Amino acid sequence: MNPVNYFRLLRPHQYLKNTFVWVGLIYFHPFAWEKVTQVGTVFLAFCAAASCVYVFNDIFDAASDRLHPIKRHRPIANGSVSIRSAWVLSAILALLGLGLAAVVSDQAIILIGLYLIINMAYSLRLKEVVILDVFIISAGFMLRILAGTVGTGIPPSQWLLLTGLMVTLFLGFAKRRAELLMLENSHQTDPVSVRRVLNDYSPVVLDQLTSITAACTVLSYGLYTVSPDTVKAHGTYALFYTLPFIIYGVFRYLFLLHHHARGSDTAKDLLTDTHLMLTGLLWLVVTLSVLA
Repeated sequence: MNPVNYFRLLRPHQYLKNTFVWVGLIYFHPFAWEKVTQVGTVFLAFCAAASCVYVFNDIFDAASDRLHPIKRHRPIANGSVSIRSAWVLSAILALLGLGLAAVVSDQAIILIGLYLIINMAYSLRLKEVVILDVFIISAGFMLRILAGTVGTGIPPSQWLLLTGLMVTLFLGFAKRRAELLMLENSHQTDPVSVRRVLNDYSPVVLDQLTSITAACTVLSYGLYTVSPDTVKAHGTYALFYTLPFIIYGVFRYLFLLHHHARGSDTAKDLLTDTHLMLTGLLWLVVTLSVLA
């Protein structure tokens, strides 16, 4: 038994997605230091829950993953981790996620539970339903935002929830477009070897959906920054100056998608592209400076 294979099975680089739980706290005014521990615990709970879902998904996708040019190297697909061991690990992670949520609040338990249920349904069937599959992915991110707000007693901003919905739909449709590009570049004729639902998508439709959700992301965030409620809460119009970072980040992601065949792994893209990393860091610094 090689611990490295189990570590790979958890996909720790994907924990970057769980930073969505911090969004509500960043924009909460006045900043509540006492909430940091609670949000941090929710973050850890989602790390455990997300890894549980990844293991669960890999168990059911083992056969198809063996046909995939990249996924065939996953621990369960290549046989380095047994199905039985994977089931045990998935159960432990689910209990750990729920246990950590229980430390925070009943609402956090419910939201983590919903995340597990929705994503397991996604792994079993919903990932094969066109368009709904991306909405399920988006729902996972929205539950993260809600767990970091409602789950910790922070009232969520409706504009931020809308922005979160738009950006996660954008990333979801971009992921499907990237998978189609991967299919084309690998000269495979069978979409099932990559993802069955790709049979129901086309490049034209996905380009339209990514364009619409990209525009809505920029628009909703821009409207949030100039909303009277936002200005009143923070006492400044300066949040508007963080908008260029959002615009650049969206444009850069589209560039990577169409010119470098990126986008199939959002977390990996964010961690490996210098432009995106610097944009995210500058956005965070400027945002915190404005809200300080």
